[in-house]
Amino acid sequence: MAVSRTICPRLSCLRGPISTKRSTVSSFHRYYHSYEHDPDPPFTDAEDAILSAALNHVPSQGFTTLALTRGAEDAGYLDVSTNLFLRGPFDLIHYHLVTQRSALKDRVQFPDPTIGVGAKVRALALQRLQANKAIIHRWQEALAIMALPSNVPPSIAELARLSDEIWFLAGDTSVDTSWYTKRATLSAVYSSTELFMTTDTSANHRETELFLDRRLREVQSMGKAVGSVGQWMGFTAAATINVLRSKGVRI
Repeated sequence: MAVSRTICPRLSCLRGPISTKRSTVSSFHRYYHSYEHDPDPPFTDAEDAILSAALNHVPSQGFTTLALTRGAEDAGYLDVSTNLFLRGPFDLIHYHLVTQRSALKDRVQFPDPTIGVGAKVRALALQRLQANKAIIHRWQEALAIMALPSNVPPSIAELARLSDEIWFLAGDTSVDTSWYTKRATLSAVYSSTELFMTTDTSANHRETELFLDRRLREVQSMGKAVGSVGQWMGFTAAATINVLRSKGVRI
């Protein structure tokens, strides 16, 4: 049976209110985890319906306006409702990033108390990478969109949130300067591995998994060598530059 749609000459009459406010990472005001206060949901019900449906069209249409249009149709909204996504295809990319990050806590569990933090970080990072499998052949297109000047800040902010989420779920309790270095270096490791995955043709992306392991070992070795504040600042700056380059920013 065909999905019913409300036909109205004004966008405000579309089924379900669609907020015109940008759903950006910067709308969050808490940059720490808390069991007492959950962050506000970044997407309205209508945005979630359209964007989740649009993701089904990404494998064939890419992260494009057409995918958004098809998603709106599938969700029962008028085609013009896509005009309310002010950043166009980037809103679809951002939705993928946020929802896949949020899903990590439910997808990866650690019932064995003997598993170390490092092993947990690896499992979480690998699980997040595997969530890109269905759209990995489109991810270089996504990276190009993320590299646009207006999209770089929210892209980097979401990557930082992913790194923080992984360390948090892994049980990291550091409160010194290593809190920053761990997140900066994991961001660099994840970004470089994600980029490598776009060219990996091995079965089940086995080469990507091995690439991740090599990068994590390098970070572990480097972490033992970073002792002074000056070294820490230099190492963090280098990691940040590598992240930006992986997103397509020319530095």
